[in-house]
Amino acid sequence: MAGVYLSYPFCAQKCTYCNFASGVQPRGLEAQYREALRAELASTEWPWRPETVYLGGGTPSLLDPPALAEMLDLIPGKPWVEATMEAAPGSIDDAKARSWADRGINRVSLGVQSFDSRELARTGRKHSAAIVEREIAILRAAGIANFNIDLIAGLPGQTRDSWQRSLDWIAKLEAPHVSVYMLEVDEDSRLGSEVLAFGKRYGAADVPSDDAIAEFYELAAARLAEMGIRRYEISNFARRGFESRHNLKYWRNEPYFGFGADAHSFDGRCRRQNAETAKEYLERYANGLPFTTSTTYAQPGEELFLGLRLDQGVEADWSAYADAVQRFEQDGLVKLSGNRLRLTPRGILLSNEVFAEFV
Repeated sequence: MAGVYLSYPFCAQKCTYCNFASGVQPRGLEAQYREALRAELASTEWPWRPETVYLGGGTPSLLDPPALAEMLDLIPGKPWVEATMEAAPGSIDDAKARSWADRGINRVSLGVQSFDSRELARTGRKHSAAIVEREIAILRAAGIANFNIDLIAGLPGQTRDSWQRSLDWIAKLEAPHVSVYMLEVDEDSRLGSEVLAFGKRYGAADVPSDDAIAEFYELAAARLAEMGIRRYEISNFARRGFESRHNLKYWRNEPYFGFGADAHSFDGRCRRQNAETAKEYLERYANGLPFTTSTTYAQPGEELFLGLRLDQGVEADWSAYADAVQRFEQDGLVKLSGNRLRLTPRGILLSNEVFAEFV
């Protein structure tokens, strides 16, 4: 069965490392955006009943319960097998958690990024380890025991010891799912732009080296495995049975509908992308234009590109890429068993080099 993604690109603050089309925007714009998002949902003809729902952004946990209910009530399929809410620590209270559970939300993804107060302060985050601990207790009391914790390897000032302490918190909180992202350095974030310019703002001069970031990632993979939280996708680790049902649809090339600014959809044949920013999304709504701004056909290499992200690899026809696969196998980046292709541990660290051949 397919899934649904809702984009809510509004935040209480813009984090220095963030390269998404989201951030702090006028409150009036949020109300207009919710109206447009409801209109897009209401106009949809559903060829199937959604199995999963994912609310991302941005910070959808900032939504008032009535506003959230108005959107969720327009999505068929409830009770969904999995319905995830992305949340910023510091935005969860008892009433909100209970309202989420009542509306079918049964999984929460917490953008923790670090449990070290100095690292958090330099990114613009305002929570603490104690806040995360308290809000996870709130979620569990509301009946939401399935949660994810995001961590970023490579934040300014991060050391092996501070990274170990963040991983210690994962054990203490008995997290069922953890996402570990290696810091992305690009021009789409303030921190990335500063690093590329060899500047010092946002702690850019204290970003760990590429080798150190890779070491932190491998350390996390080993520590999490010891806790029973095993890698099932390059950046995602879970206890058995707690893998993200929604995100697996992306990597398995299964269909999903996306709603809101910069949301993507895939029907098994075509990929569609909505207007990238909330402003452009609202302009198209006001002018009676389709929310979708681009449509492309799925390319042959996409199945390999996406499936290779999974720890189990992908079983597909890779004959069109035989030369590249042979080269990667000789370099120790992939392992081939019959028609199943998998990244090796070294290949995971150099995955972008491998993926480039299939895009």
